[in-house]
Amino acid sequence: MFKLIKKSGKARRGEIHTAHGTVQTPAFMNVATQAAIKGGLDSTDLKKTGCQIALANTYHLHIRPGDELIRSLGGLHKFMSWDGPILTDSGGFQIFSLAELRKITEEGVTFNSHVDGRIVTMTPEDSIRIQINLGADIIMAFDECIAIPSPRNYVKESCDRTYRWLIRCRDALKNSEFGVRNSESFPPSLFGINQGATYKDIRVDHMKRLAELELPGYAIGGLAVGETATQMYDIVETVEEYMPNDRPRYLMGVGTPENIIEAVARGIDIFDCVLPARNGRHGKLYTSQGSINIKNEQYINDDTPVDPKCECHTCKNYSRAYLRHLFKSGELLSMRLAVIHNLYYYNTLMERIRKAIENDELKKLLSHRAQM
Repeated sequence: MFKLIKKSGKARRGEIHTAHGTVQTPAFMNVATQAAIKGGLDSTDLKKTGCQIALANTYHLHIRPGDELIRSLGGLHKFMSWDGPILTDSGGFQIFSLAELRKITEEGVTFNSHVDGRIVTMTPEDSIRIQINLGADIIMAFDECIAIPSPRNYVKESCDRTYRWLIRCRDALKNSEFGVRNSESFPPSLFGINQGATYKDIRVDHMKRLAELELPGYAIGGLAVGETATQMYDIVETVEEYMPNDRPRYLMGVGTPENIIEAVARGIDIFDCVLPARNGRHGKLYTSQGSINIKNEQYINDDTPVDPKCECHTCKNYSRAYLRHLFKSGELLSMRLAVIHNLYYYNTLMERIRKAIENDELKKLLSHRAQM
């Protein structure tokens, strides 16, 4: 499913082929947690912002409206009217971040739903079944997202269990006869997730074991959860050495434009993060001259676009003054226009990164990363 087109240093230019289209990498996955982008965007908006692949959330869609319902309605692509590739996460991160009460056993995790408090059990097999019901192109193995810092003994035990869960996920997918299949030639592709907190030797050992399974792709999880940027980059550099060259590499939950460029330079292919949409909803906008807070008084009579160099719907049609007015008035349109701009910025940034790799000019982007 992955074609490596070019390398420039450790940075990689490639393609991920799925039943619903080809993703040009490095790529940013726009986060449609509950089959929608927060801020009032729909699938048509996603296309206009340059989105190649959307990420939906297994935990949330299982809790509400239910994966069986989505399956009965034709799968997630039809449900949200998106014909591009979709990746679904395993639900592990949300279980450990949202559930106040949870119990981890070898079988899986029992937790209380954050919606109505009901007791829910999710096993590796359940996670795979749910993701296939959703009809995703890329599905993630069920794992435990380990808090940073955590005791070394616990991290080691957790990684060993996550590895055993991965084997069960692989076998569940192999033996599955249920759900919405993309096509006979493109079954869902299972990615394994590397964990290990900030213990480099545990990370390396875990990654070596994952690589032996020859999975379609690999992710680095459990980062961007409180560690420093330096720690994150060190872990990426350490793990990357043991990730197969002919498979896509996914750094989960990262990040800022600077984080993305730094990780690309260290060999990462795909990213996801809620930041562009979340920050947009609160008035923080990314521009070619650095980020701005559109709510600031300095923009009260500014009739220029958010970014004169930007070609997004917001910048082509509205001024900074108008957008500031919308935020100050509490109009929902403020969030929509801001998120459209930020997602366009991120997707355009990925285009610039891909061209920089093709032309061996990534160092130029790296030199300006702090202003992004």
